Amino acid sequence: MQTEALDLWIRNTSEVLTVEGTHREPAEVALTPRPAACVGLRQGRVAFVGREADLPKGALTDATEIIDAEGGFVGPGFVDPHTHLVFAGERSAEFDLRNQGATYLEIAKAGGGIVNTVGATRAASEEELARLALPRLERLLAQGVTTAEVKSGYGLSLEHELKMLRAVRRLGALSPLELVPTLLCAHAVPAEYQGRRGDYLDLCINEILPAVAREGLARFCDVFTEDSAFTVEESRRLLLAGKALGLTPRLHADQLTACGASALAAEVGASSADHLEQVTDEGIRALAAANVTAVLVPTSTLFLRMRPYAPGRKLRDAGVNIALGSNVNPGSSMTENLALVLGLACLENGLTAAEAYWAATRGAAQCLGLQRQGRLAVGDAGDLVVFGCRSYRHLPYHLGISHARVVVKSGRVVGRARMECCP
Repeated sequence: MQTEALDLWIRNTSEVLTVEGTHREPAEVALTPRPAACVGLRQGRVAFVGREADLPKGALTDATEIIDAEGGFVGPGFVDPHTHLVFAGERSAEFDLRNQGATYLEIAKAGGGIVNTVGATRAASEEELARLALPRLERLLAQGVTTAEVKSGYGLSLEHELKMLRAVRRLGALSPLELVPTLLCAHAVPAEYQGRRGDYLDLCINEILPAVAREGLARFCDVFTEDSAFTVEESRRLLLAGKALGLTPRLHADQLTACGASALAAEVGASSADHLEQVTDEGIRALAAANVTAVLVPTSTLFLRMRPYAPGRKLRDAGVNIALGSNVNPGSSMTENLALVLGLACLENGLTAAEAYWAATRGAAQCLGLQRQGRLAVGDAGDLVVFGCRSYRHLPYHLGISHARVVVKSGRVVGRARMECCP
């Protein structure tokens, strides 16, 4: 029987991380490293991982593209499970105010914050929103991100939430990255509903959720659960309504206060609870028991000059699956630097280098319900990165510096950066 030719062949690696384990194993084991292995891709999927000597005869032809890893390591493409990539406007003045001592809540009460971005986003067209987001997506790609979740949440009306999610769909056609859309209509109460929060919640439940579900514009329904945004009871109503329409719950949880959002995430069967800077021991136990992923976004904690960072060490030790996200957005994390996320996860969230790498690959993919992303087993998506360093341990150590040398999505090279291999 004739061997099918490979489309892409990656050789001369220090190691290949196939990341085939689980979060309940030690992370160094879960990364399932394969020293000096090669990777072969065919028709957009992983077809071979192993020694070059074991490659079947005829697998390499003149048509096979060959990449020399030059001693660098290879791993799955990063999965960013928490972004707000689609928006208009910017908020550098608020950044300056925070550096002079103003708090996030003080800025919001003065008319800044999310409401500021809502005005600019409402004024932009669907086409313009996609155009503005494309460079942000390209910067994520340069970091080695091959899949990203994208939230709405700056429209806060039926018309503009639909516009944002359609812009996400349009953006997916413009970029090689795979985008996972999330409805976040319960991000804040818009100005026209101030003093009528219940009416806005009714709009979300009775009009926005059904319209998004009918059009198939989102996979998840998210909510910012805080007494200053939406209470636990209000969040419960919205998430259960979304779940009944086929939208999986997610929460911005326990970021500013320990308001019980983590327990709610467990109660409603959420795929994730994100932020968690103020999560309690009780909340951690609830997340672990319900198998809810904790999505940590340490660049947001840094950007807002807040303390504490989310207790990644306690979450991991309790058996909670961890994911890491950039939370790129104009107000609380204006960065696409996933390399910095990895470093902060180790320095401030208490994760090891192996745990951080897991959280940015397989842990994040599981949070988004992606079965074939974030790992490199035969049959998985051909999404991978050839890194310009010999070990994953170098990534958080070389703080804030991307070492993604070649980025491959669905078996096709979509990004290259020339660099010498680091130790």
